[in-house]
Amino acid sequence: MLEIRKRRWKNSKLRLLKRIKKLEKRKKAIDIELSEIQPLVDEAKAAVGSIKNESLSEIRSLRAPPDVIRDILEGVLKLMGIYDTSWVSMKSFLAKRGVKEEIQQFDARRVTGEMRVNVEELLKKNGASFEKKNARRASVAAAPLADWVRANVKFSYVLEKIEPLETEQNQLKKNLQKAESRMEKLSKALAEVDKEVEQLKQRFEKFTKEAQQLKIELDKELKTIQDAETLVGKLQNEYERWNEQVGELTNELNELPKKALMAAAFITYLSAAPEDVRKDNMHRWMEHLGVKDFDLRRFLSTESEQLTWKGEGLPSDNLSMENAMVILQSSLRPFMVDPSSRATNWLKEHLKDHKLEVINQRDTNFNTALELAVRFGKTLLIQEMDQVEPILYPILRGDLMAQGPRFVVQIGEKVIDYNEEFRLFLATRNPSLEIPPDAASIVSEVNFTTTRAGLTGQLLAQTIQHEKPELEQRKTTLLKQEEDLKIELAKLEEMLLEKLANSKGNILEDHELLESLNKTKESSLTITKSLSESIKLQSSLDQERGAYLPLAESGSRLYFVISDLCKINNMYRFSLASFFRLFNRALSSEQDGGSMEMRIKSLEEKLQYLVYENVCRSLFKADRLMFALHMVYGMRPDLFAENEWEAFSGLIVSDIKGHDGKLAHDLPSWIDQDRVQAVGLLKNTFPDLYKQLNFGDSNVWSHFARNSECEKDVPLAKKISLFQQVLVIQAVRPDRLQSAMAHFACKALGMKELSPPTVNLKRLYEKETMAEEPILVVISAGADPSQELEELAGTIVGKDKYHQVAMGQGQSEIAMRLLHDCARDGEWLCLKNLHLVTAWLPDLEKEIKNLSVHQNFRLWLTAEVHPKFPTILLQSSLKITYEAPPGIKKNLLRTYDSWTPEFVQKDNNVVRSQALFALAWFHAMCQERRNFIPQGWTKFYEFSMSDLRAGADIIDRLLKGQDVAWNFMHGLFEFAIYGGRVDNPFDNSVMVSYLKQFFNSNVLGPQARNKRIGPIHLPASTHIKDFVDEIEKLPEFDKPSYFGLPENIERSAQRIISSQVISQLRILKRADVKGHKFDKDVWATELGPILSLWKKVNQGSQLIHMKVAPPGDTSGNESPITSFILLERYNAVKLVQSVHLSLAALSKVIRGSQLLTNEVSKLAEALLNQETPMTWINKWDGPEDPMQYLRSLVARSMAIQDWVSKAESRQLLSETLYLSELFHPDTFLNALRQLTARSMSCSMDNLKFACNWRGSIQGAKHPIKIGGLQLEGCSFDGQRLSENQQDSPSVAAVPPCTVAWVNKDAKEIYNSDETISLPIYYSSDRDRIVTRLDVPCGGNQSQWQLCGAALFLASQ
Repeated sequence: MLEIRKRRWKNSKLRLLKRIKKLEKRKKAIDIELSEIQPLVDEAKAAVGSIKNESLSEIRSLRAPPDVIRDILEGVLKLMGIYDTSWVSMKSFLAKRGVKEEIQQFDARRVTGEMRVNVEELLKKNGASFEKKNARRASVAAAPLADWVRANVKFSYVLEKIEPLETEQNQLKKNLQKAESRMEKLSKALAEVDKEVEQLKQRFEKFTKEAQQLKIELDKELKTIQDAETLVGKLQNEYERWNEQVGELTNELNELPKKALMAAAFITYLSAAPEDVRKDNMHRWMEHLGVKDFDLRRFLSTESEQLTWKGEGLPSDNLSMENAMVILQSSLRPFMVDPSSRATNWLKEHLKDHKLEVINQRDTNFNTALELAVRFGKTLLIQEMDQVEPILYPILRGDLMAQGPRFVVQIGEKVIDYNEEFRLFLATRNPSLEIPPDAASIVSEVNFTTTRAGLTGQLLAQTIQHEKPELEQRKTTLLKQEEDLKIELAKLEEMLLEKLANSKGNILEDHELLESLNKTKESSLTITKSLSESIKLQSSLDQERGAYLPLAESGSRLYFVISDLCKINNMYRFSLASFFRLFNRALSSEQDGGSMEMRIKSLEEKLQYLVYENVCRSLFKADRLMFALHMVYGMRPDLFAENEWEAFSGLIVSDIKGHDGKLAHDLPSWIDQDRVQAVGLLKNTFPDLYKQLNFGDSNVWSHFARNSECEKDVPLAKKISLFQQVLVIQAVRPDRLQSAMAHFACKALGMKELSPPTVNLKRLYEKETMAEEPILVVISAGADPSQELEELAGTIVGKDKYHQVAMGQGQSEIAMRLLHDCARDGEWLCLKNLHLVTAWLPDLEKEIKNLSVHQNFRLWLTAEVHPKFPTILLQSSLKITYEAPPGIKKNLLRTYDSWTPEFVQKDNNVVRSQALFALAWFHAMCQERRNFIPQGWTKFYEFSMSDLRAGADIIDRLLKGQDVAWNFMHGLFEFAIYGGRVDNPFDNSVMVSYLKQFFNSNVLGPQARNKRIGPIHLPASTHIKDFVDEIEKLPEFDKPSYFGLPENIERSAQRIISSQVISQLRILKRADVKGHKFDKDVWATELGPILSLWKKVNQGSQLIHMKVAPPGDTSGNESPITSFILLERYNAVKLVQSVHLSLAALSKVIRGSQLLTNEVSKLAEALLNQETPMTWINKWDGPEDPMQYLRSLVARSMAIQDWVSKAESRQLLSETLYLSELFHPDTFLNALRQLTARSMSCSMDNLKFACNWRGSIQGAKHPIKIGGLQLEGCSFDGQRLSENQQDSPSVAAVPPCTVAWVNKDAKEIYNSDETISLPIYYSSDRDRIVTRLDVPCGGNQSQWQLCGAALFLASQ
């Protein structure tokens, strides 16, 4: 041992000596450099020493030294480590005692690399200063110092190179000394060892013989040890893995009760919850229980089971997989809510080997099938569950009774043996089915209704399957392979343990066992390696799949965008299956050969267009703009900045009442005064945008204010976003808002126009219809596709194979029989007017679902909109809307299509034929005028074909003779036929004007002078073709003049339509919740803005805390006006306080400090539906929108305080009054009437209402001036009415008017022939009349009636 150590030390010494020699060689080279530089340094030091003090003093005495001296001294200072190189510093340095000695004794080792670099830069920059001749010329002392600087720089550079060598050499010498010292000790020890070796040799001979004997035994033991080491080495990985598994199992065992609890809670409480609720609750439970990692899917099932389910048709998304685990593991009977039927079909496939029997709840043999399944232990799946039948309750509750060794259960009136293998599954496709509480507690509701995340997963799988099917296949193969490898590895480990446990005798001597273990180990290593590679490959595949995730997410968003439409109209429901078909159509579009990103973008655009086109054909035209905007909002959130959409849709909470006066004063002249509040909202909500717009610059905005297409030429369009342009138009030009919204939607969706191609039934049949899917035609009032359908059937299957049934009482059995016959024979069936039999439709839907159909079979359904139309039938049908084409021309053509030539030509009576045409024109006027509600008609009147038939019958009866009683005809039309539907007197006057205009002897009859109706010249003929030819000459689009409406009617229409669209968008935004189902988070989110608004509008007012006594004048001496105002204030304050109490109770419920009551529940339900609660409406019939109601309530209540103070000071009637500030302005006018009657000592019936636009009213006791009136339909300057031009504002303010109650015998202020009585409505909705005013019109009252002229109170 000592010898070995000695050899090692010798080798170390030799290595050290070699390294020292190498270092010495390198050092010699550097020493040569030093020897060359050292003399220069010494010479420089000596020269420095020879510098006379006077020379230094001379330099010091200089006020500003030459550059040479400054550069040299700077080099000296920098080498000495002095960084201050100012002249003061240099003089201080030279003044130091012993400065020469300090320079001479300076050690170049003190020079750092940085110092040397600085000096080298100085030498390089100002090298001329350091040359001897230049230095000496500058000063005697400068030359030695310059030499000293140059020499020390070089010397420093060489020293830097030698320093590490010296360090290393010194260290090596120290190591060498240590090695020599140890060598010496070892030599002494070796001598002693040699002596001992001699002695040991003798002993060695002695033990040699013993060693030979031991060697034999040693070889044997070595073999044993080698086998043991091999065994231990082979089992090392297993040992480590088993140790790790033991640790994991220990942790798992510790957490097993918690995880089992979470799994049980999930199955019990979350099976009906959507995905996000499940996730939130699971996270909350994990935090509460302290569980760090919990994968429910891995806990309740294996990867192999999930792959099997997927292969059986179960969607692969997380929700479906979790639901499958609940279904198969729940202790209660599963109740599946499965709108798409995909889960039900999977369950049928999964249970097909378990004596599965499938029945419907309404099957005639339902009870028998249930009894047999219970008795013989079958698996029973009950589909189409509408409710939980009472017969099922004993089974669901588990009400088993023991009879000896067996159990029985009561089913109906029978007691049936219960087989323990019996399993029951319930399923429904109705997503809105509510399970009663007594049933909900004994079933596990499992909700398969599509969620956003779940649909994303399904669409991603669909995309991968189409675009990269190999990826999905490889993923599935890998998962299966991974599961198989894990199982095989577990089997090998079990086999290994079994062999080790069953080994007999010495395990190390069992060579057969060891060989078997080696093989097992090799297999285990191979499997482990394969598992590792599989996991890596899976990760790589998941990354590739993830590239298509944006398309799947976009598709999922799109589906839920269209799902919201049912909030607008119950008929707007779309199935997931139809959406998947559209998605597949998009995927099937041609590839452009670009990158994957380009392909995904192209697919997104294609899908968006397909969905838009297909959904639009299922919507009525009036709802398409709403859908386009909703689609933009849902799919392009990047186009909207914060609060922009909320401000646009009227959901923003902003209080601008305190600024109205200042805003009205500061409002630029080009903006209408009625836009004050809208501009104020824009200013308060978006101050930066408002500042940027600079409305005060009329040069920029004046053209915009006059432009008839201002949405296409918005100033600053390049500086503000597309949607901000819409906000601007909404604020200042609402008469173009509809066009602006359409323009924005087209730009955002990348479309040229929002109207999709017209639906062609033949093209629809050829490209999209299927025998299994009914086609539902949703019709508008007055539209009927029967004829078009009949013609299509004639060309496709023949008229003899087309059947139609108009549904009504007693037709359901006939319809069912025809349904089965046509489905079997491949014929067509049309069931019309299904909205009349909504209670029967669930039966029809179930029959359709269970039909076996011929491929040529088609089922056509027609129905008008109905709120109770079954959801399932709507979703399972291919829907299109069918509307009567708009316009007078189309209307007239439909009328003449319904009349036969014989009917028109009857009796060859020309006047009768012309009167029929006048009727057709009148009918068209009445129907098409509905497009201009509320200016055309104040509401939608159901003028229909029955009115037309009745009118034609009247004409047929009255025009048989020569003398025609036109007035009698007018009376029948006005009071019995068309007029029977009209309930507004001013609408009735419009109708009477039409009747007088069209049905008179000047237009119809042999002596008629004006044979024109509208733009059409009446043919003097009885041939239907002559009239049709005249109709064909009409333009496709109606002119306002046809109706007598003003030229700017489009402006009014745009205001109304855009307002309706925005109202619909607000409805779409509301949460799909019910008031009686309390959800704290949803209520807080949805109702928070209303509570915040109430708080804001009441800031600065004392209304909530004001104490007001009810008016109690019993003397009768108080003025009726004062009594009314005091009562108005009392009611206003009480209403404010009542609203406050109800909202406070709602707020407390949301905060959790008060229990939910029935009143609060009803209040919340109304507010969640964005409707004003009936408890508020009953006290004041205000706006239907709750936010507008609250704003208007507080504004009016505060305004009434001023009325009270003016009334008490008797100044009220001398002021200009704004009736819009009152809750009951009509009552105020009656109070004024009562006051006048008292003053004139006459009855109220002897008074009439008079007005004067020019000045005072003669003889009036209590005249008042009314302001704040607005006029629609025409213009008024205080003198007379004038027609609106195309660029006239849709609504215009009118001058204040003096009104009073005067004696009914008083002289009229205006000539009755030159005035028209116009109504004053509460609002522009024209729903309630306050009173009417006579307005000078210059005659021709009919003109102003037809133009829809009306006054209304300015909105508060």
